Amino acid sequence: MTFELPEQPEARRLLAAALAEGPAHAYLLHGPPGVGKRAAARSFAAALLGDERRVEAGTHPDLFLLEALGEMIRIDEVRALHRDLHMRPFEAERRVYVIADAHLLNEDAADALLKDLEEPPQYAVIVLVADQLGPLPPTIRSRCQHVPFRRIPERAVREFLAERAPGLSETEARALARVAGGRLDRAERLLDPEVRARRDELLRVARAPYAEPELDPADAAALLLEAARAAGEAAKDRAEAELEGVELTTRDLEQRLRRVQRGAEREELLAALEELASWYRDLVVVAAGAERAAVHADRIDELREDATRERALDAERAAEHARSAWRALEEFNLNPTLALEALFIELKRSFSRALIV
Repeated sequence: MTFELPEQPEARRLLAAALAEGPAHAYLLHGPPGVGKRAAARSFAAALLGDERRVEAGTHPDLFLLEALGEMIRIDEVRALHRDLHMRPFEAERRVYVIADAHLLNEDAADALLKDLEEPPQYAVIVLVADQLGPLPPTIRSRCQHVPFRRIPERAVREFLAERAPGLSETEARALARVAGGRLDRAERLLDPEVRARRDELLRVARAPYAEPELDPADAAALLLEAARAAGEAAKDRAEAELEGVELTTRDLEQRLRRVQRGAEREELLAALEELASWYRDLVVVAAGAERAAVHADRIDELREDATRERALDAERAAEHARSAWRALEEFNLNPTLALEALFIELKRSFSRALIV
C-alpha cells in the first residue's frame, strides 16, 4: 500500500499492519487538518477493496462515504449508514465505511453510530476521520483502533512548496513553511496571490499596536474579519465548482456550501491569530539574537528594526494575548468581532510604553 504522505510514519505503520494482519472492525484517524488523514483513509479503503481508481472516484459499490452536509452529522445520515451496513459486499470481500468529519457527529448521531461499532457485521470496516478527539464520546473512541497523524515537518513542507512554486527563494519557502505550521493545505493556500496579499495586510496590522499610535481596535478587527470573509467566499466558489454535476438536493447543496464557507472563515481567523502570535514571538527571538529561529524569515529587516530589548517583554505579553484569543475562538462559540476588538485593545495596552515615534 502506498500513501500520498510519507511524513506520517506511525500512521503508515499502523495501517500497513492492518492490511498485513487483517483489519479490525473500526479505525479512528485523528490529527490536525491538512496533514493527509482523508488521503490516507481513501488509500486504506482502496487497499481493502483492491480498486484504487473507483475508490478515488467514490464509485466503488462496496465503499460508503459519509460527509457532513451542514454544521454537523445528524442521526438521519448515520441511519442511512446503518441500513447499508447490513448489506453484504457486492464485489469485494468486505465493505468499507469512511466517515469524514467524525468530530461533527451530533449527540444523537454518535449514539446511533455507537450501536454499529459495538456489533458490526464481520465484513464491515468503519474508518472515522476526525480533526479533534474531544468532541467524540469516549465510548466511540474506545471502540476504534487509533491512528494518530502529526503536523508535517518543516523540511517536508518546504519540499512541497518548492514543487508547487519553484520560483520561491529559500528564505520565502522557509518563512511560508513555518507560517503553514506543519499543514500542507495551509501551505498551498499561502501560494495564492490573494492570500499572500492578505498576509501582507495582516503583518501590517500585527505591527500596528506599537507602530501606529492612532490604531483603532475596531478597524484592526474589521480587517481580519474582512480577510476571513474573503477566504470563505473563495472556498465556497471552489466547492461550488467541485460539486457541479454531483446529484444533491438544493437544500443539501446549500448546507454543504454554507459549511465550507463558515469553516474557511473560521480557519482564516484562527490562522491569523496564530500568525499574530508568531510575529510577537519573533520580536522576542530576534531581540535575543536568535534570528535563525524566526518564523517570518522573509521579514527579517522589519523584525530587526522593531525588536528592541525594551519591547521584548511587551511582545511576549502580546503573544500570550493572541494565543489566548485563539484558544477562546477555537474552544468557545464567541462573537469574533467582539473577541478581536478586545484582543487589539489588549495589544495596544501591551505596547503602550514603547511605541515607535
